[in-house]
Amino acid sequence: MTEPLRLSKRMSELGLCSRREADEWIARGWVRVDGKVVSELGSKVLPTQRITVERQAAAEQSKRVTILINKPVGYVSGQAEDGYTPAVALIKPENRWAEDASREQFHPTQLRSLVPCGRLDIDSVGLLVLSQDGRIAKHLIGETTSVDKEYLVRVQYTKPGKLPDADLKKLNHGLWMDGKPLLPAKVRWQNEDQLSFTLREGKKRQIRRMCDMVGLKVIGLKRVRIGKVKLGNLPEGQWRYLTPDEQF
Repeated sequence: MTEPLRLSKRMSELGLCSRREADEWIARGWVRVDGKVVSELGSKVLPTQRITVERQAAAEQSKRVTILINKPVGYVSGQAEDGYTPAVALIKPENRWAEDASREQFHPTQLRSLVPCGRLDIDSVGLLVLSQDGRIAKHLIGETTSVDKEYLVRVQYTKPGKLPDADLKKLNHGLWMDGKPLLPAKVRWQNEDQLSFTLREGKKRQIRRMCDMVGLKVIGLKRVRIGKVKLGNLPEGQWRYLTPDEQF
């Protein structure tokens, strides 16, 4: 017999919302199981049971914003740490990109529950996504994500000569990190001192550690794409809204 699951977990699995959103909706009486309102947190359901949500939940979810920032060096992607400023501090009217195509009006309430969907090191720049929508966070950083991310990486070879082709192949597939093999990547030269990395995972400081394993020192690292969404011409330190027709 199939084991019952927490209702919030099942709602997340079904892609209805994040677990945190699910708990909010349950507490507000916006969730029905087999047609009956379930408002008790921690309730369990069988995978065969039908879960529906009230229209208020969908309406609230549609108000949630997703913001793209071109993060400069010196900002952390998540919570403030060691005296460094979090990237969310950049989200204010004066930093909004003048060419933002979105009709969305900025309001300070949009900063509530705005979480980074993935990390970008303090000494790296480029595309950082922050969202109030738990579905987007799960899509980008969930365990089963297949969204790839592209980086431009300026490097310096620390050994005599040039990086051997065999080591470039290792960067593409064959390196281990934290006791596990890395997923296949796509790594190719852009010019004499710059590589393009396309990854489907994001271990802490992964690219810098990969480069170190083959004798490359990273001079600069910039994320230019997440899935189908590109950094484009968004200036460093500025932000814009994800538009309704954009999908990762």
